[in-house]
Amino acid sequence: MLFENKYIQQRIDKADRLRDLGVNPYANNSDRNTTISKYLNVNTDIFQKEDKRDENRHYTVAGRIKFFRLMGKASFLKIEDESGILQIYVARDNLPEGFYNDIFKKNVEVGDIIEVSGYPFVTNKGELSLHVHDLKILTKSISPLPEKYHGIQDKELRYRQRYLDLIMNSQVRKTFHVRSKVISLTRRFFEDKGFLEVETPMMHPIAGGANAKPFTTHHNALNVDRFLRIAPELYLKRCIVGGFEAVFEINRCFRNEGMDATHNPEFTSIEFYWAYKTYKDLIELTKEYFEYLFEHLDLPTTLPYGELEIDFTKFSEVPLIESLTSIGGVPADITEDKDKIIAFMKEKNLDVNEAMNLGQLQGELFDEYVEDKLINPTFITEYPVEISPLARRNDEKPHLTDRFELFIAGKEIANAFSELNDPLDQLGRFEGQMAAKESGGDDEAHEMDEDFVNALSYGMAPCAGQGIGMDRLVMMLTNEHSIRDVLLFPAMKPIKHEIDLHGEEED
Repeated sequence: MLFENKYIQQRIDKADRLRDLGVNPYANNSDRNTTISKYLNVNTDIFQKEDKRDENRHYTVAGRIKFFRLMGKASFLKIEDESGILQIYVARDNLPEGFYNDIFKKNVEVGDIIEVSGYPFVTNKGELSLHVHDLKILTKSISPLPEKYHGIQDKELRYRQRYLDLIMNSQVRKTFHVRSKVISLTRRFFEDKGFLEVETPMMHPIAGGANAKPFTTHHNALNVDRFLRIAPELYLKRCIVGGFEAVFEINRCFRNEGMDATHNPEFTSIEFYWAYKTYKDLIELTKEYFEYLFEHLDLPTTLPYGELEIDFTKFSEVPLIESLTSIGGVPADITEDKDKIIAFMKEKNLDVNEAMNLGQLQGELFDEYVEDKLINPTFITEYPVEISPLARRNDEKPHLTDRFELFIAGKEIANAFSELNDPLDQLGRFEGQMAAKESGGDDEAHEMDEDFVNALSYGMAPCAGQGIGMDRLVMMLTNEHSIRDVLLFPAMKPIKHEIDLHGEEED
């Protein structure tokens, strides 16, 4: 049960005692007139004053108590708001009679949110602080914070109780500030390029737009099942059919698949489609996009990522089949022969599904031997048709597509291609995907979408489209190695009381 802990009960008693004293422990009338960072910035000149104080200045700040040192008739506290942390000095004789001993000393503690007013001064130890002459309790914290110097050691607890993680770790908050800036800058970049932001459905009648297992829900009013969006691709391309020439959507997508360091069942990406352009144009646009991000985030172009170092100015391009040998070390004479690939994989004691076609097996080799070796930004191009159901065939190599994926630090960051706009070819690709699913070769194959094929039959301008994973991009920029560290509230396995609540059994 909640709030049975004796320390929590003691804090609840203090909240009740405050009410008895006429103090609302959950007030809603703050008079804060500055943030902590602004206070610290505008008062740097106090260090130059002879007495290192200015009683003619008046500020009201608010924040959570992170440190409390009681010294009889006076106390030093540190309070924190989103912008920073500030030391405050609270003395008995500067407050209304009885307030310090009866209210402050007995009922205020670490974790509480308070508002204080006073003037700036510098302590004997040289720290710019606030000399308090008025103090108001805004929010009583009834759950004690973790011990300051050890914080939250349990990563599971950090993810489940992200609010507590944010309270205790300002660096975590900085990560999410970076994430917010990346999303904002991405929107601005594409708007400045003339792209129109659009919104497309999140519940689809067909699980389409990518190869993945969908989440299923039920629409009561229509009495039909719907699939949570795997990708917005097919709807965005319908916009191109309709006459828009450059569209984008920053979207939440959902894929009912495993969770690991780079996968979460719901994630954020941007997808954009650009008429009269090819995937080669998107390679240049992507380079420009990264240059724009680094300029506006004020980041160096070479960043650490664990033990790696990523140089975001060193982009390269390698065709997929070539990369198997030039990067992965796979013998060149087997890369385009299905039977030889199967034999090679068995020889290397790798799991292999013999029902897979050649293109799928080449993709398996790439995943095993190449992907994790791609550290600096690398465009892998010319993907097999069999694993690119929506991409345009290459005119000179029809078994390959005009497609690239961008890899950084061994992780896929973006996927792009010149779009397939031949309705008959698209119909045949969908039919091939359905056959692969029925044969057991690919249970994540793309579903048939007749309406999309019908849309193409009216004519879609030649165009190129791309998706960029925002979560993984933020991981690269903040040196985080789990996608959970860049998602405020990642998906988590239910804990026991949640399982019991829903009547389900534990695994």
